[in-house]
Amino acid sequence: MRFNIALLKGDGIGPEIVDSALQVLDRVAALYGHEFIYNSLSAGGCAIDRTGVPLPEETVAGCLASDSVLLGAVGGPKWDNLPGQLRPEAGLLGIRKALGLYANIRPVKLFPALKERSPLRNSPDFDIVIVRELTGGIYFGDRGRICGEKGVEAYDTERYSVTEIERIGRVAFETARGRSKRVISVDKANVLESSRLWREVMHELAAEYKDIAYGDMLVDNAAMQLIKNPAQFDVMVTSNMFGDILSDEASQLTGSIGMLPSSSVGNGKRGLYEPIHGSAPDIAGTGTANPVATILSAAMMLRHSLDLAKESDVIENAVSAALDAGYLTRDIGGTLGTREMTDRIISYLV
Repeated sequence: MRFNIALLKGDGIGPEIVDSALQVLDRVAALYGHEFIYNSLSAGGCAIDRTGVPLPEETVAGCLASDSVLLGAVGGPKWDNLPGQLRPEAGLLGIRKALGLYANIRPVKLFPALKERSPLRNSPDFDIVIVRELTGGIYFGDRGRICGEKGVEAYDTERYSVTEIERIGRVAFETARGRSKRVISVDKANVLESSRLWREVMHELAAEYKDIAYGDMLVDNAAMQLIKNPAQFDVMVTSNMFGDILSDEASQLTGSIGMLPSSSVGNGKRGLYEPIHGSAPDIAGTGTANPVATILSAAMMLRHSLDLAKESDVIENAVSAALDAGYLTRDIGGTLGTREMTDRIISYLV
């Protein structure tokens, strides 16, 4: 089978870790008779350097013409002083919006081989999926600066509609049906009006999904409970900003942020797949970046956008086998570089 994949390699270590994922995909293609056709496009800082904007129109068009999108990472201190709408991160927000990708799925799973690297190494094993609303909330609300009585003031607006809350809620409940059938909705309903609406809509959905055990949790308590007892969670669903923060917190429980993949999906099959970590410009070009999160993101792409579940399993099993055999990058206590780790994973693809 033939598939068209748009590549947004991005900035910092982005090109290195995407190239690792492509090596894995090419090996899978050879083993199972597929053809992956790659279209390299620019977004983020590299796009700013080339075109003056973080998301060129040609990039949006190329992504819309693809079966799916694989992203490395964007951003870096080089572009930190640019206005908000011209920063690399604006390109990432823009491509999610342009593709209608409103749900960010972030699995948080502790590999047995890395349990000693977890700060919760003596706790029960955990396997969590964080479902983060992706195209609404404070990241997309009205914002600006005004001159007030106390000088310059800045504001950002949190705003959600019933439709936005309902559609992300359904993703969470449907995800839970394929897992342990438990959903925790995270909000700040004791303070925020947007969270009170969020909770009302989630309660209406919970009444439809009677087979799913449902509960509410305030975000500050959720942050504490992730540290205290992450095994209590199955599927967590929350707003854009809360999900961004909580998933990064949860990533540290796995031993390294370099281990966690993610997918951004909407109503169709096309999605955007990326590691949850940043561009790490301090190690760019050193060959030391951990490629595992990007390789696992590619596996998620095969499963959810390309309907290649068997091939996805093969990649995930190869990652587990490499870790179990003691092959580790520096961030997880080993000595291997990006290329060596990639080669080890490829050696377990069967």
